[in-house]
Amino acid sequence: RLSPKAQCPSYIDDAAQALAWTFENIEKYGGDPAQIYVAGHSAGGYLTLMLVLAKKYTEQFGLDADRIAKAYPVSGQTATHYTIRKERGLDSRIPVVDSLAPLANVRKEAAPMVLISGDRELEMMARYEENIYLYSLLKAAGHDSVLYEMQGFDHVSVLEPAVSIIRTDIKRLWKEYLKTR
Repeated sequence: RLSPKAQCPSYIDDAAQALAWTFENIEKYGGDPAQIYVAGHSAGGYLTLMLVLAKKYTEQFGLDADRIAKAYPVSGQTATHYTIRKERGLDSRIPVVDSLAPLANVRKEAAPMVLISGDRELEMMARYEENIYLYSLLKAAGHDSVLYEMQGFDHVSVLEPAVSIIRTDIKRLWKEYLKTR
């Protein structure tokens, strides 16, 4: 279900259900449930963060979010998403940090994360700053995370270098995983 027809938390629930289905069915398609990576850009980055950090969404579908091998949110909003604020009739320029904000769900045990943002001068309003704040909170909690600010790339064009980072990292992790099998 998609916004604006669907309201929060329907789209978070749908993403969690799709992820749980993947864990339950990946072996039927030759995949390995120990090698499931989650990524998304913009609103998809927000959903990625919520699936990894706010375990209640995956738990309702029988999935422990800590089974995710690694997450790659690209330009994800880390405060409560502006779409949710709009649904509530709030000014989207005023940040809200409540249970629907990845910032409010930081956990040390969450899957490792590679946060990727566009250039702070070119990215959407405060998007880089939100990501560096999340990164700071994750590091303070002892979480395994890194943050990339892609110089010269805006909110849309950041996707190309982000995909390159993600692909390279997953290839590296896959090679390491194969050595242990």
